[in-house]
Amino acid sequence: KKKTVSFSTMPNDRKINSTAACISFMLEGCELKKVRSNSRMYSRFFVLDADMRSVRWEPSKKDSEKAKIEIKSVKEVRVGKKTPVLRSNGLSDQFPDECAFSIIYGDNYESLDLVASSADVVSAWVMGLRYLVSYGKHTPEAPGTGHPSLRTSWISSVFDLADLEKSGRIPVSRAVQLIKALNPGMKTSTIELKFKELQKASERPAAEVACDLFVEAYCELCTRPEIFFLLVQFSSNKEYLGLKDLLMFLEVEQGMEGVTEEKCLEIVGKYEPSKEGREKGYLAIDGFTRYLLSADCSIFDPQHRKVCQDMAQPLSHYYISSAHSACLLEDNFWGRSDISGYISALGLGCRSIELVLWDGPEGEPVVYTSPSAASCVPFRTVVGMIDQHAFTASAYPLILCLVVRCSAPQQRLAAQCLRKTLGEKLYLEPPNPAASYLPSPEQLKGRILIKGKKLPPSCEDSEGEVSDEEEGWELARRLGQEDREAPEGGGPRRVRLSRELSELVSLCQAVPFQDFESSRRGQRYWEMCSFSEVEAGRFANECPAELVSYNKRFLSRVYPSPMRIDASNMNPQDFWKCGCQMVAMDYQTPGLMMGLNTGWFRQNGACGYVLRPAIMREEVSYFSANAKDSLPGVPAQLLHLKVISGQNLPKPKGSGAKGEVVEPYVCAEIHGIPADCAEHRTKTALQSGDNPVFDESLEFQINLPELAVLRFVVLDDDYIGDEFIAQYTIPFECLQPGYRHVPLQSLAGEPLPHATLFVHVAITDRRGGGKGHRRGLAGRRGRRVREYTSTKATGIKAIDEVFRTATQPLREATDLRENVQNALVSFKELCGLTPAANMKQCILTVAAWLLHSDSVPSVTLNLAEQYPPMEAQGPIPDLLRKVLTAYETMIQTSRTLIESADAVYGKLIQAQQAGMDFHKELHRIEAKEGLRGRKLQKALESFAWNITVLKGQADLLKHAKAEALDNLWQIHNAGQSCGIGRNGSASPEPSRLRAPLEPIPE
Repeated sequence: KKKTVSFSTMPNDRKINSTAACISFMLEGCELKKVRSNSRMYSRFFVLDADMRSVRWEPSKKDSEKAKIEIKSVKEVRVGKKTPVLRSNGLSDQFPDECAFSIIYGDNYESLDLVASSADVVSAWVMGLRYLVSYGKHTPEAPGTGHPSLRTSWISSVFDLADLEKSGRIPVSRAVQLIKALNPGMKTSTIELKFKELQKASERPAAEVACDLFVEAYCELCTRPEIFFLLVQFSSNKEYLGLKDLLMFLEVEQGMEGVTEEKCLEIVGKYEPSKEGREKGYLAIDGFTRYLLSADCSIFDPQHRKVCQDMAQPLSHYYISSAHSACLLEDNFWGRSDISGYISALGLGCRSIELVLWDGPEGEPVVYTSPSAASCVPFRTVVGMIDQHAFTASAYPLILCLVVRCSAPQQRLAAQCLRKTLGEKLYLEPPNPAASYLPSPEQLKGRILIKGKKLPPSCEDSEGEVSDEEEGWELARRLGQEDREAPEGGGPRRVRLSRELSELVSLCQAVPFQDFESSRRGQRYWEMCSFSEVEAGRFANECPAELVSYNKRFLSRVYPSPMRIDASNMNPQDFWKCGCQMVAMDYQTPGLMMGLNTGWFRQNGACGYVLRPAIMREEVSYFSANAKDSLPGVPAQLLHLKVISGQNLPKPKGSGAKGEVVEPYVCAEIHGIPADCAEHRTKTALQSGDNPVFDESLEFQINLPELAVLRFVVLDDDYIGDEFIAQYTIPFECLQPGYRHVPLQSLAGEPLPHATLFVHVAITDRRGGGKGHRRGLAGRRGRRVREYTSTKATGIKAIDEVFRTATQPLREATDLRENVQNALVSFKELCGLTPAANMKQCILTVAAWLLHSDSVPSVTLNLAEQYPPMEAQGPIPDLLRKVLTAYETMIQTSRTLIESADAVYGKLIQAQQAGMDFHKELHRIEAKEGLRGRKLQKALESFAWNITVLKGQADLLKHAKAEALDNLWQIHNAGQSCGIGRNGSASPEPSRLRAPLEPIPE
């Protein structure tokens, strides 16, 4: 690949970090490509007039007075491909979205569509134009002059505090430390270099710095253009965010609900550094940057920082954070046993720990997993540590997996030690034979369960023989004890088990796995099987549906292959997708696989238990772990991810031979079911220093959001030795929408101080408008034939007749949803907004156009009605007429959905419940119908498919109705706040509008 060297990071080596810099850039002018309606592009030189009242371009066939747009006629400035001309097929692939912008102007809402050489140039023009438009006829003579800004005053006051001698100058070293304290993470060398540059330019080289030079250095070093651009977008005066501006940003862009001006004042008070700003309720660029970097604006959903899932489901309905060889600090061959590994795993929320018991030299059992006889820990010490640390990170049950390799006398000592040390924490109650499922994590809070072998009821002696597990014998071979208990003539290995140890096992009785049919008929809910990685992998590939079904009732544990002598980890997603609850990981081995495990268990308060997807828990459901497309009843979602910039990126660890320069790029990876696994990368940021700008949009389709994980990896494209820079892994369900910073970590998961990625996240439905199920946002419309989900024939007449009654309601449900979605997309496109826009943004956009007109608003919203019509007052331009038509279609389709949803929903649920009435009798009916083999399998699959489809489609309709009501609430709210609403009393209560349909039982 060809390498290029760049000596500047911005046009003309300029950092555009203020409105004044934008206007200055526009006054000089630059070349832009003008796009015509026939999709042809022409290079023209665009410049802002000296009086800052018009933008002109040349050469032009028009007379010079016509080849211009007056600032006062500009209605809106759009970034990206947001007009019909820029969206046309002939152009869509010729330039990236971030290099395009459009100026909507004149009474007829015409558009001037432009393409720039880079996103920086777009930012300069858009920022400058929005600034000039917002001041209208009262354009200041020269922005940035006159009274000092809020920011300049604050920086000057900081300088005055540091000027201890009150001489008007401070030493360079003090100035450097001051800027470093205000901007942690910035390199000292970068600050020193900036002072030298400015001193040289102003011909004032000295050991001291004056206030004006300090202010200039601070502004150049500490202004992030991408954040300044964001502030300008939402600011009324383009210098800071007022309380109303901040409220708008939080609601519209960050997807926050129920934000008040009081909450905004609280944010200003917490993050705005200037006293004047805090008193007046202004958030300037420094406070805004601090807020965006803070924990209050984290990409990780704060709801998941505490336990937020239903913890009253059976234990088998959760993924459980599990450790394999927690006591190792290195690899399986040369590792040294040490209890700090156990403490570390428990501190990370691990809820299942493996203990392999061996005969100890002192007559009491020991735990060790390395072949060195010297590296063992007394079992008593390990149990004491577990007693101390078991519930420091999580209150939910801890499962100790005992693999017994010691003699019966030492087993008795182990049992006594467990009883004496753990006392009341040990769960010893016998399982309830009348129950069908294990107790819940909530019921078992603060308890320790022992997983192990149990003597058969027929054995009345103090010890007996039980079949052994394969796990742990690799180490035995290395210790030379391989044949100690080998049976004659082959067959399963047998071991002696003491009654005392057997009696400690209650809810997690280890039994050998035979086959799925035997388990379905004979396995009891408190019995569980362990599978080797190879065996579980074979089941996951050959019969994934049976493995998923097995895991609905029973716990299963997957342990690594004994061939992994380097303690490398398997991919936990390979087994989670089949519902396996306990995938035992080597916590001491950092890397992608352990990163996925750690990232996954960050959710639900990092308590070590994560509720499995509903489709894996329901008694009757159709789910194929190896599906290559969307799943019945689970709405696919689109993740729109914009990677904007990186901050304070370290050099790769192994790149000592390199200079200071890193050439990073970002890989975004989705890990989940096979249909979701994908990876996209940004371009490489060349010669970008520690703070590269990527400004690149990536998109992923997620078919099973509940099981998807997003991983950011930052890599060096010009590496010597190691290319890895940083990573961060987050469950898809924990992503917050809007502008967020990603806190980067090392490969081992340790935080990298001040190293972040700045991104924008939007989650939308795959088709049409409407939110992604949890929040946000509308999707993209494609030209396609409408697809209807239908039921499948089981081959049993009585059952098929029941499901056939749902054919029409299924079509009606799809039509109701998709009509609204398509109408939403049309309306958003005409408003010039992205798929991620919400209804409030649409109304505010239309209001902004009208407010930039000289006349009174020509369109109003009649808020007296529940479905408010948008009414024209006199003649209106063609574009506005189209917007009104699209709005009317959207309101009418929403009304039809809201008023028809309950009846259609009732029919779907009625069909589903009638189908479920057959479930208990299903095997008897199949036998009566003479179904066997493949036909029987097909009938069972079709039955599960139908139940899943009916529940899923009813669910989707329920969400669509809730969202349509939410959109009406947003219309009322926005109409009142922006001044185009009339006859408005209070907006309809969200609780009244959002009355939910009855939840669908699992």
